[in-house]
Amino acid sequence: MQSWTQVYRSLATRSHHLPSALSVRSFADRAAIDADVTVVGSGPGGYVAAIKAAQLGFNVVCVEKNATLGGTCLNVGCIPSKALLNNSYFYHMAHGKDFESRGIEISGLSLNLEKMMAQKSGAVKALTGGIAHLFKQNKVTHISGHGRVSGKNQVTAVAADGSEQIINSKNILLATGSEVTPFPGIQIDEESVVSSTGALSLKKVPEEMIVIGAGVIGVELGSVWQRLGSKVTAVEFLGHVGGMGIDMEISKSFQRILQKQGLKFKLGTKVMGATKRPDGKIDVAVEAAAGGKSETLTCDVLLVCIGRRPFTQNLGLDSVGIELDNRGRIPVNNRFQTKVPSVYAIGDVIAGPMLAHKAEDEGIICVEGMAGGAVHIDYNCVPSVIYTHPEVAWVGKTEEQLKEEGVPYKVGKFPFAANSRAKTNADTDGLVKILGHKETDRMLGAHILGTGAGEMINEAALAMEYGASCEDIARVCHAHPTYTHTHTDTHIDRHTHT
Repeated sequence: MQSWTQVYRSLATRSHHLPSALSVRSFADRAAIDADVTVVGSGPGGYVAAIKAAQLGFNVVCVEKNATLGGTCLNVGCIPSKALLNNSYFYHMAHGKDFESRGIEISGLSLNLEKMMAQKSGAVKALTGGIAHLFKQNKVTHISGHGRVSGKNQVTAVAADGSEQIINSKNILLATGSEVTPFPGIQIDEESVVSSTGALSLKKVPEEMIVIGAGVIGVELGSVWQRLGSKVTAVEFLGHVGGMGIDMEISKSFQRILQKQGLKFKLGTKVMGATKRPDGKIDVAVEAAAGGKSETLTCDVLLVCIGRRPFTQNLGLDSVGIELDNRGRIPVNNRFQTKVPSVYAIGDVIAGPMLAHKAEDEGIICVEGMAGGAVHIDYNCVPSVIYTHPEVAWVGKTEEQLKEEGVPYKVGKFPFAANSRAKTNADTDGLVKILGHKETDRMLGAHILGTGAGEMINEAALAMEYGASCEDIARVCHAHPTYTHTHTDTHIDRHTHT
């Protein structure tokens, strides 16, 4: 069996004999083109897979239906939302009593929302343009159009003007991502009734906003507009905030902190419908999820964010006999192959969490597998982050999951109120919670609620990937004073209960 080094060398040698790819191809030349790998979609999964495949020596084509590369994440998801979360937090700090309590006194403070949106757009433009540059550098052919599978080894890209480009490809990788799940009976206009896309580009701060859904997107975007001056109420069908996968103890603490900041929640509540009034406001009918008396809430902007669904519309899957599962996802094996061995799928269109970094990892190992390499990913070590303030991050199992699975465990907890750096920064909300196996001491999960949780969780993810014990982590010397120094204090031999 070849070593990885030999595989890379053979690919590097083979790449010299492959036809060089163009950075951009127009539809003027309608002749079919050939590729080793054709990636449909240029989101985090697609563009990373395309670049990695090109680096491995494959002749690569990437088909994208939108005007810019980067998919939802870069254009209307992760990236613009983080810009607004960061800048709205700065405004909130300066506008409220926080700066005053630190001896920083400001007068005449005002919000220039247009400029804040421009900074967000500038970041998006730079990053999407960066992908185009990387495609050019790595000789990835970028084709504009809606890509669909038209054969076991063929993709047809349909341009906006209806013209078609046929790509004959040894391998096809579907990385088409996901789209906003619509709410039955509520029409989104992206002005007063918005999805996450419209909520990232509002032209003024609404006096009152109702958010349908208190999952990750709901609390993040709700936080943005609440900090900028809106009265925000999130209506959630489930009985907790933070969406699926969050540890319940962390969720309860998180909810208390957000409520203290001014966000309001109606949990265990379902939305029955929404009606636009003549004055432009929106009436939202809600009632208890278990059934009960109806109530009407009123807002200026209604944000619908009840989740996302795989984007598999008009992909031509039926032409090669690929059927979707009961949740609209593409079934794949552990090498990301569909029932048609030459057609692969990664990211939001397959099972697993809809996370950009999950799609990126899948894209890399999928094309490495095409090159003959090993294909392995441990989904238990994929971290999740909510970028509010404080942040929430976790990796591995929750306490509820361990109870359900009957795994014996111990818990180590430490509040940031007792952490030196948190004290000096006057930012003490939250805690660290570590779950370890009661008998082997192996770390089973880490849950962090606090400033910088999204950065700190990566240390736990690394530890879990390497199968570390809780003692291993406790014995690592962490710099003091830092937020990460808290990890040392959570060693479960010191603070435990079953």
